[in-house]
Amino acid sequence: MHRITVIGGGFAGLTAAITAAEAGAKVTVYEAHHTLGGRARTAEGPYRTNEGPHALYNGGPHWAWLKQRDLIGPLAPIPPLEAARLRLRHRGVLRRTPPFAMLKLLRRGLPQAPVDVDFMTWATDIAGQEGARAAAHYSAVALFHHDPGALSAAFVQERLRRATKLPPEAHYPRGGWATMIDRMAARAWNLGVRMETLSRVDSLDDLDSLTTGTPVVVATSLDAARRLLKDDSLTWTSGRTALIDLAVRTRRGDAFAVSDLDETGWLERFTAQDRSLAPAGEQLIQGQIPIGPHESRADGIARAEQLLDLGFPGWRERVTWRRESVANGRTGAVDLPGTSWRDRPAVDRGDGIYLAGDQVAAPGVLSEVSFNSALTAVSLALGRHALDLKRA
Repeated sequence: MHRITVIGGGFAGLTAAITAAEAGAKVTVYEAHHTLGGRARTAEGPYRTNEGPHALYNGGPHWAWLKQRDLIGPLAPIPPLEAARLRLRHRGVLRRTPPFAMLKLLRRGLPQAPVDVDFMTWATDIAGQEGARAAAHYSAVALFHHDPGALSAAFVQERLRRATKLPPEAHYPRGGWATMIDRMAARAWNLGVRMETLSRVDSLDDLDSLTTGTPVVVATSLDAARRLLKDDSLTWTSGRTALIDLAVRTRRGDAFAVSDLDETGWLERFTAQDRSLAPAGEQLIQGQIPIGPHESRADGIARAEQLLDLGFPGWRERVTWRRESVANGRTGAVDLPGTSWRDRPAVDRGDGIYLAGDQVAAPGVLSEVSFNSALTAVSLALGRHALDLKRA
């Protein structure tokens, strides 16, 4: 029986563990936290905030994989009346519709954007500067980057298409991502996967006695993988984002979501589709405001409060709970002009070490990168391990 060690029990790590176990491998997962899930965790307690990804896109291969195994579970659909409360900040005021020029970048039949040109340059030729800027800022909902217009046009175009597709690709597991993670963990357990929580691995030397000659899938953040493998080449551009979570007393007329087309930023009232995320009579709002290298968390939170003033009048007097933080390099890869996902750190690191996560060389949007890289890592690991055994 093949053996595989997986370091990291998040979405990528559990995907790798399940895939390997289904192929007949004996798998051990080491997770530093006391619970599984990584950035796909949902906080415990009365306010069920998602720690990382919020929506599950149904346009990628991970959707079919999860659905085939009955791992997605119940979804929380957005009521039509709530969806109609999407608001766009443009020229300082909230609007119901995007600027007309922006729609030119959403029409069917638009050519594939080039990889080696920044999005702002490419989009301006099609929609003018105002339309290009609005489209770039709207795409930040799936980028978490303060200047989407400076990124590869091909990279941003794909995310803009996915974020504006009708019917929407984004779906929400009822109860938060933790419910899906729990189902994934249960399937891994039933397949015989050994899961060690509160087991931080600081060096592969710590595992030598257990993993000698067996493949290791490092399913952590790229920063953690760089430290673990002592490989300074494991770097890639990511976003830096101020995060704000709020619970407010319910009030009719609140927006469902607010997208900032003047800068970058997104607020969403998650209880609009899932009332289980907050106590009765309260609404849970989560926001992300990308901030530049020289901006502080306070700068991002100040911009978030401006959006709150517009979309949630009187929110300050209604707050029952609040939390703020900064996500730095924890929101996935972004590709600069002249680069694509193929240029990111390779999955196969040699010597039986493989990477999985949202900043490595795999296609897709957000969590899809983690999924695709996990499948690639296991395929390479089992294929090479079988070949080595055959040679031996």
